[in-house]
Amino acid sequence: MRSILLSWVPVAVWALFIYGSSTSTFASPQTSRVLIPVLHWLLPDAAPQTLDLLHEISRKFAHFVNYFVLGLLLFRALRGSNRGWALRWALLAVLLAFSYAASDEYHQSFEAGRGPSAMDALLDTAGAATAQAAIWALLRLRDQSALAERTSG
Repeated sequence: MRSILLSWVPVAVWALFIYGSSTSTFASPQTSRVLIPVLHWLLPDAAPQTLDLLHEISRKFAHFVNYFVLGLLLFRALRGSNRGWALRWALLAVLLAFSYAASDEYHQSFEAGRGPSAMDALLDTAGAATAQAAIWALLRLRDQSALAERTSG
């Protein structure tokens, strides 16, 4: 029971982080107050339209990364004490991430300066799905490397 709880605590903490990021505090006008000056400092000759575009790209990238991490944590929790990779764990992780993304977009409809976006939910889901592909690839590489060491030794 304790290991199950320890597996799911990081998922809950990260989900709370995402929830907090979905408040009006992190609406585009608020994040632009920080990111636009940083982008302008990094790219002093960039046009205002370019800085606005980079700001929007960075916000979308944050969606992807937040749900990539959620996807990793969900896979870890679903796998539990088992080893390796299983399609059912990966698919369930993506389904849970999609469900959370959809509920998060609904939550944003109640926040000032925020609004729901199906495209953001799809981007979030793509982040979680990419995490599953990354886990699969890394575990496959590890297994191939271990096999190569055993056969060459």
